[in-house]
Amino acid sequence: MNVAAISGTAAVAMAAAGTVAWAALSPGSQIFGPTLIAPRNAAEIALTYDDGPNPAATPALLEVLAKYNVRATFFLIGGFVRQCPQIVREMHAAGHLLGNHTMTHPWLPWQSAARIREELHGTSAVLEDVLGEPVRFFRAPHGARRPVVLATAREMGMTPVQWNLICGDWMQIGADKLHQRIERGVARNRSRGFASNIVLHDGGQQGLGQDRMQTVQATERFLAKHQKTSFVTVDAWT
Repeated sequence: MNVAAISGTAAVAMAAAGTVAWAALSPGSQIFGPTLIAPRNAAEIALTYDDGPNPAATPALLEVLAKYNVRATFFLIGGFVRQCPQIVREMHAAGHLLGNHTMTHPWLPWQSAARIREELHGTSAVLEDVLGEPVRFFRAPHGARRPVVLATAREMGMTPVQWNLICGDWMQIGADKLHQRIERGVARNRSRGFASNIVLHDGGQQGLGQDRMQTVQATERFLAKHQKTSFVTVDAWT
């Protein structure tokens, strides 16, 4: 094989690898299977929170949401649900939608099919034990997936959910900057004619007790400014 042929083969391989990486990690990719993102309805916003429950932030966040009569969607880590079932019951009683975010928050594309099923089945089992009803929505940690991830979720009766706005609130950027990012992202989605499916975090994969009060504060500022906005949980888009 000559040098040109070798170079061409390498280029094709690199392009294929790039496509696979994009399909696995891009929140908007549908190559590995359909996921719920957001409809063409610029008037609606879904606030979603990952990595809880977290006793250091979730109760305060629930108070803010109740103050503005807003229901949100929470994607919960099964190990934390097991440790904090009462907080989960309070979330459910307040009318929030609770979804599966795996037991331990791994990077699912690099796990075996058996480990993927273990992560999803374990979380749904512990959530269903607390709630007394099936879990119908799933978000992959980091949004990372491969076909077996989405297939497993669907076999379990769950809709995989991605997003079209993520704000980096796992970093300590402050409530002001976080609020600004939310506002800019919503304005961008509206300019394109889409609803906003916003990812925020009331917990952290490292363990219970993560400081997420900037998220609570930014949420309150955002809700105070948008009291006439239509806030929905993601099941409204199915």
